[in-house]
Amino acid sequence: MIWKKLADLILKNRLIILGLIAVLSIFMGYEACKVRITFNGGKVLPVTDSAYIRYMQFKKIFGQDATTLVIGIRSPHIFEKDAFNDWNQVGNRLQHIAGVKAVISIANVYNLAKDTLHHRFVLKPLVTHLLASDQAVDSVKQALLALPFYKGLILSDDSQATLMAITFDSKIINTPARVPIIDTILSEGSRFEQKHNIPVHYSGLPLIRTKAGDLISHEFALFLMLSLGITALILSLIFRSVFAVVFPMIVVLLGVTWSLGILVLMHYEITILTGIIPALVVIIGVPNSVFILNKYYFEFGATGDKLRALHTVIEKVSITTFIANITTAIGFGVLYFTNSQLLTEFGLVASLSIMATFALSLILIPIIFSYLPHPKPRQSAIKDRKLIQRVLKSLDALVYNHRRTIYIATLILVVVCLYGLTLINVNSYVVDDLPKSSNTLSDLKFFESNFKGILPLEVSIDTKRKNGIMNQALIRKVEKLEDMISSYPEFSRSLSLIQALKFSTQAFYGGDSRYYRLPEGMEQAFILSYAGNSGKNTNMLRNYLDSTRRFTRLSFEMPDVGSARMNKVLAKLQPRIDSIFDPKKYHVELTGSSIIFIKGANYMVKNLYQSLALAIGLIAGVMWVLFRGVKMIAISLLPNVIPLIITGGIMGFFDIPLKPSTILIFSIAMGISSDQTIYFITRYRQELRSTKKSISTIVSDTIRETGISMIYIAIVLFFGFGIFTFSTFGSTRALGILLSVTLLVAMISNLTLLPAFLLSLESGERKKVKGER
Repeated sequence: MIWKKLADLILKNRLIILGLIAVLSIFMGYEACKVRITFNGGKVLPVTDSAYIRYMQFKKIFGQDATTLVIGIRSPHIFEKDAFNDWNQVGNRLQHIAGVKAVISIANVYNLAKDTLHHRFVLKPLVTHLLASDQAVDSVKQALLALPFYKGLILSDDSQATLMAITFDSKIINTPARVPIIDTILSEGSRFEQKHNIPVHYSGLPLIRTKAGDLISHEFALFLMLSLGITALILSLIFRSVFAVVFPMIVVLLGVTWSLGILVLMHYEITILTGIIPALVVIIGVPNSVFILNKYYFEFGATGDKLRALHTVIEKVSITTFIANITTAIGFGVLYFTNSQLLTEFGLVASLSIMATFALSLILIPIIFSYLPHPKPRQSAIKDRKLIQRVLKSLDALVYNHRRTIYIATLILVVVCLYGLTLINVNSYVVDDLPKSSNTLSDLKFFESNFKGILPLEVSIDTKRKNGIMNQALIRKVEKLEDMISSYPEFSRSLSLIQALKFSTQAFYGGDSRYYRLPEGMEQAFILSYAGNSGKNTNMLRNYLDSTRRFTRLSFEMPDVGSARMNKVLAKLQPRIDSIFDPKKYHVELTGSSIIFIKGANYMVKNLYQSLALAIGLIAGVMWVLFRGVKMIAISLLPNVIPLIITGGIMGFFDIPLKPSTILIFSIAMGISSDQTIYFITRYRQELRSTKKSISTIVSDTIRETGISMIYIAIVLFFGFGIFTFSTFGSTRALGILLSVTLLVAMISNLTLLPAFLLSLESGERKKVKGER
């Protein structure tokens, strides 16, 4: 038999195997040292998705979006000499930092002027030196208010709040080089705040992603330490032995090392999801040791022969733990098939790490304990502890005497939770991953209340022909589209070709704000001629046109209102866009980082059903291979599907939204909870085949033997996943709470509903036999 041969191979070649594992672990450790935190937002949409493809085309034409960090202040003193001059100097210093492309603020702003001699436009700064008086500052303020191009962009409507927009070089925006720049910006803002006693607020996707990266780095170490601590404590309470704590901890630490090595070898980085894999390896890996050691102590208590007991453990436990870890790996592995980079990386590395840790546990625990002293009587008597025996006897009595009650209670609970499922709110926010107490979150609210937000929304217009944009009729269409979108409270006014043309017209007529309008008739030719003669840095039209003048862009800002609300807004927008631009002649695309996020959230929700169905299907296939028969598959799946329904109901009743982080719970929980079913039914089937006992007797024996490991493993999983409640990320905290609850319910289900099903199966067989007679 293959498992007997495996036991012989492991125990007869202990030193060779230890040497090989040591070499591989050193290699994995070397690779793990190269691990790094991601500086890019995780790609949720598949690269083959049409929205993602068009977004990449947009970036190729117009450059990277979401490269701006903003700092803002609100005070009646912003146009006083000292504050204004210091704000100006802050902008000047930031402008000279390598990696900063541009800085725009009320003190670092440009006017567009007409150079009649050279027939061109030139950019002239409104402020060229420190201002000597409040009157000089007021003159700049009046000049700024006479430039409608900047209205609502850097100065709020009530002139009490202002922002400074710092644009990063796209080459460094997604690299570690942005961190020292952001630190400098924060330092400059802090000095200004302390000097003038004016609160300074910071926001923008570069900052949000950096703050999230810092938290990921912190929690990476925190969760690893907490998972090791809580599992070590539980192992000590279960086994009351130093060896049974230290060596399983060493094994899972090797598993953690291998998981990070796998991450690096696959050229992945640590994201909010892959960052929790080390803790997952500890939480999911320790139950392997619990099951193996519990069986070892049981067998040693029966035989008194250490090597014989270890041989039996490998022979009998291998298939059970192998299949259990396969189902757990399936729960994570199905995420690979979502085609979402963020989930693919997480699912693949997590599933491989789980199987690697299982292999290390199955090999190393027996080898290590073969060199250790014989277990003490109190360890081999673990099954006889009074508390656990009372619990198991109560469960046994409940299953035998109150099966109907179990079925009715389960049915009522399922019906109630099915109603709860209908209450689930599907909603995601860009800042979901930041703690509610974060300054970054409150600062974002500042910009939303004063400037309608800072998250980018881009509109790309493709005329499908060269020079298609430079047509007066089409320009009027673009203006109509811009006005229509800006009329929605969710969007700011735009920066666009329209605004650049209006600014150019105003400059052409000497800066008179009454001429802030689109050029009319022959004006357009003159103004475009002036713009064409302007230098590369002065021609504002270049920012909104491609080189062939086939494409143009409209850039808006928006608040983080959530995917649910934005989906409704976008659904209303599309037919109105189509009414302005005939889809047969033009292609108008809403794009940008914000839209990609929303579409990514929608994609993940859509794929929840597919990944969960795939997980259930694959696990059902494993059950078919093990147990053969539709009844046994149904019996093995129901105790694990019901906890998922209960979890969904809890989410609905407690208004926990369905979003990328909580979506993961279902397939992962299905994979992990199926382990308990496999432990129970495998032991049940082994007894059924090797003895002549009745099904009812075998069920009782299985509850009392396997139930011990199931309860201990459930405790490890419950408190292990419970550590995620300490996360500063709301999404990770929800993941921990819901997984803990789901797995606890699954354990109860597998120790009550599952044996009740098996006993009902026996009753059905008896009735069938009597009917045949």
